[in-house]
Amino acid sequence: LPLQDVLLCEKITARLEPTGVPEPRLLLTFFRRRGRGVSQVVLGRVDTVLDADQIAKGLTASGGRAIPAIRELFGDQAIDASGAMDRNHMRARIFADTGAKRQLEHVIHPLIQQAMTAAITEAPTDIVVCDVPLLVESAHWRSRCQQIWVVDCLPETQIQRVMARNGFPAEQVKAIMQQQATRLQRLAAADVVIYNETLTLTELSAEVGGHLEQLAI
Repeated sequence: LPLQDVLLCEKITARLEPTGVPEPRLLLTFFRRRGRGVSQVVLGRVDTVLDADQIAKGLTASGGRAIPAIRELFGDQAIDASGAMDRNHMRARIFADTGAKRQLEHVIHPLIQQAMTAAITEAPTDIVVCDVPLLVESAHWRSRCQQIWVVDCLPETQIQRVMARNGFPAEQVKAIMQQQATRLQRLAAADVVIYNETLTLTELSAEVGGHLEQLAI
């Protein structure tokens, strides 16, 4: 299976505990890349999908709600010629300065949560798939989860897959991983672990589909 067709990083899936709020029960899914894999299987079974990365891109696009605060915190150099956040500039900045990373998260994360909560409440389906990066690190989402799935692979494989996907050098990938939850932390948070080191797409689909069927999805 070509690298571009497999899962490129850890993936986490969680289901929300029903609450008194009139909203659907949720299937939260953390995907590191678009395309085929767990996402393909899940999206074939669930109609409503909310993508936190796409929401973040909208918030940081020209005219996005996060742009004024980003400009105030980081200066005009953080905004590109189109009026959007300069992602390359900010990526370099937050990996050189953890304080800057926290500042950016404090701007963007509450806006993402607001947008997703509103979309969840208005969803016409009983099941909603939310693509939520950094689920293990997020107290907001993790506290609401009834079950967490982790699709795991060796760290060396994760590095190679990210390099193939994004074209980043190995040292940059390692720096990114160091600022995220560790493999052990992800596994410790998991109710279900799917080991995706050598699975073909067919094998992965069968395993994920079996777990979804156990949840009656």
